[in-house]
Amino acid sequence: MRVLVVEDERKTASFVRKALQSEGFAVDLCANGEDALATATTVVFDALVLDIMLPGRDGLSVLRQLRAAGNAIPVLLLSARGEVDERVQGLNLGADDYLPKPFALAELVARVRALVRRGGETKPPVLRVADLALDTVTRQARRGERLFDLTAREFRLLEFLMRSPSRICSRLAIIEKVWDYDFDPGTNLVDVYVMRLREKIDADFPVKLLHTVRGVGYVIREPA
Repeated sequence: MRVLVVEDERKTASFVRKALQSEGFAVDLCANGEDALATATTVVFDALVLDIMLPGRDGLSVLRQLRAAGNAIPVLLLSARGEVDERVQGLNLGADDYLPKPFALAELVARVRALVRRGGETKPPVLRVADLALDTVTRQARRGERLFDLTAREFRLLEFLMRSPSRICSRLAIIEKVWDYDFDPGTNLVDVYVMRLREKIDADFPVKLLHTVRGVGYVIREPA
């Protein structure tokens, strides 16, 4: 499950990220509203932890724009101010839950888990690109009648690519989302795993789905 945490206080963001990662979530961080809006509209997340007080575009503005665009991502609002009118405004804009600061990390994790569970009830558990299907519950990949045995890292890589089909994913984005690194280790790690994945899902099929965009990254897409 992938969660976007939008928090401009570095220590708070770090604590939240570590708490969620320890419970098995993959976590992305943004420190301002503009980056949060851009990220949430280009990458598929299972939940959004959104601080209201942000530099530039505030959290309520981000929420308003997401809902206006039809983005139904489950949202947990955070705020240092426990004012009732702000809480009501956030809920009226489409927030799913609200947690005032300071908060216990265990409670935040529990609330995020509840949101993800609730959102998963309406979200299809199977991702599809052409005849390739990835079941995010059983963690099985299948193309046609052929079932693939994926390692945990190969599964995360394929899931990341399939959640944004036809979108070119840079090597750095893949490193950040699949390995949870916030830096480029300067190796061919991504290329090696893409090659392994390609050998499994593409090698024995006439139509190729996983493509290299030279100098940019990788994309998975249906044939034109």
